[in-house]
Amino acid sequence: MGRVSRAQAEENRQRVVATASRMFREKGTAVSIADLMKAAGLTHGGFHKQFASKEDLIGEAITHAFEEQAGHSAATAEAKAEERAVEREHEHAGEHAAARRTMIEDYLSVWHRDHAGDGCPVSGFATDLGREPEQAADVRHIYRNGVRNRAARVATGDDDGMAQLCTMVGALVLARATRGDALSEELLKAARTALLGSDTGRSEPRPPTD
Repeated sequence: MGRVSRAQAEENRQRVVATASRMFREKGTAVSIADLMKAAGLTHGGFHKQFASKEDLIGEAITHAFEEQAGHSAATAEAKAEERAVEREHEHAGEHAAARRTMIEDYLSVWHRDHAGDGCPVSGFATDLGREPEQAADVRHIYRNGVRNRAARVATGDDDGMAQLCTMVGALVLARATRGDALSEELLKAARTALLGSDTGRSEPRPPTD
């Protein structure tokens, strides 16, 4: 069998990172390398040609997840801007409030609860990183930066967003842990009400957006 080209090797590497990003959020970082490589459609033996260690892959998977999330947020914001293009004389504060509301409703939705692999890396990686304090320092650094950036996106006025992010992530983690019981949706609704008031939006599943 011929050697894999540099371009193909990089494509394979990115496939592993994307697969790991999804699987780690769904099942935790304890997922075996063998299962991960199988899900990516590659052989187990190819892993160490691409990554120095599993911790190295975890760091890249977290980075990928935050970048993917940022891209989705940007796409959502652009779509909302196009929808409003026909309107005139918008207030910046009003637009920010509307964008924040949409983001919180999406975050605290049943769809997000049920699709951890496509969801927020703050909640997706929190348990594993908290359980393993010996985790490589660079991995924790990547995660901390992602948390700060996420908090900044929900900030309002003088609030740095930390308390709001804690409410969102805590509610989502609890909702996932109690899925299958009415309590799960009650937790999501309670958090939405705390952050947005009684006139909260949808809680039903939503399809993923490109």
